[in-house]
Amino acid sequence: MLDLGAFIQDLARSIGFLSRLPVSARFFDGHSGEMSRTPRAFPLAGAVIAAPAGLVLALSVGLGASATLSAFLAVASQVLLTGALHEDGLADTADGFGSHDREKALTIMKDSHIGTYGVLALILSIGIRVSALAALINALPPMQVALIMIGVAAGSRAMMVWHWRSLPPARPGGLAASLGQPEEGTMYAALFLGLLIFTLAIAPFAMLHAPAAALIFSTAAIFGFNRLILKRLGGQTGDTIGACQQICEIVALASLSMTL
Repeated sequence: MLDLGAFIQDLARSIGFLSRLPVSARFFDGHSGEMSRTPRAFPLAGAVIAAPAGLVLALSVGLGASATLSAFLAVASQVLLTGALHEDGLADTADGFGSHDREKALTIMKDSHIGTYGVLALILSIGIRVSALAALINALPPMQVALIMIGVAAGSRAMMVWHWRSLPPARPGGLAASLGQPEEGTMYAALFLGLLIFTLAIAPFAMLHAPAAALIFSTAAIFGFNRLILKRLGGQTGDTIGACQQICEIVALASLSMTL
């Protein structure tokens, strides 16, 4: 049976971990920082974080902004709300993949400087997401596009938990390793919650094939990413967890923009 008080605590910690939204310090009193249970709330936290960005998109369209400008403002809002947490992970992972040596790749990923591969990854990430959102704005009412943002945000955070749980830590002393790994039950709870929010957000106005295609393509992309990370790095890091969210969001939005 769900302990609502414990889940609310996990939700607050998840929002604090994944964003710059203010969270009361009382939710962290006595908390060691371990993440065996907390990530079950990642999908709902993702939905909460994406809601203001969806509102920015809807308001921008309502005020007469172009589809492209509205999409840029929405993505910029997401980046500001998360502190570019996931984008940073994507850029570092891309830079690491520039080396074929595992240890060198991990060293590059720890470096705070950004390289050519990281810059290109960020350009492609923002460009594809903005283009996909602009296409959706031209095809759907703005509030429905905002709901898509919320649904995709929830689903992509669930995929983060899957990636985190499925692979061993690549660096024993890394951030992800220091936080511990989500429990198996935590992963399944996150996947269920992510699927539920994604479905409730998109299904009311979409034909079945559109969300189904987005789920299939996103799952396939993360499955392939997991295999690649395991082969190249030997396991996950905090950066690859963030990159996982970005890849899932990119694929889901692109798929929905082509099927809705």
